[in-house]
Amino acid sequence: CPSSSGKPNHADILLVNLQYVSEVEIINDRTETPPPLASLNVSKLANKARTEKEEKMSQAYAISAGVSLEGQQLFQTIHKTIKDCKWQEKNIVVMEEVVIAPPPPWVLFLPSAPLSLPLSLPLSLQVEKHFRDVESQKVLQRSQAQQTQKDTSLSS
Repeated sequence: CPSSSGKPNHADILLVNLQYVSEVEIINDRTETPPPLASLNVSKLANKARTEKEEKMSQAYAISAGVSLEGQQLFQTIHKTIKDCKWQEKNIVVMEEVVIAPPPPWVLFLPSAPLSLPLSLPLSLQVEKHFRDVESQKVLQRSQAQQTQKDTSLSS
């Protein structure tokens, strides 16, 4: 049957857990042959697999180098918008231009190259926003934990 989205080469798929099926009834057999499956773009899949492998290796490198969880999260935040970033020991290097170094607060080091200046402001804003978001998440978690503790003590 055609996709509910109406897109060609798409189909709706319904997964059924067969552990909960007690009986199957065939209403009618299909008489025509199904349409051929869409061809896969093998090079696109290979590129995706290679990229995923590189990202996992980068993450493994960071862990083995002793990078803090905070640093790993910062790297992932930056990597979402700027793919050209990598680890250099415990430092994050962005576009071969800007180095972000630990310990907290993480510091941006700019080389004298003028190309890095347009990159520095948005990157520093992104780093600041990341740490504000992390801090607000910690505050929210603490407040939820305190509320749970209050609720538990009141119900006792």
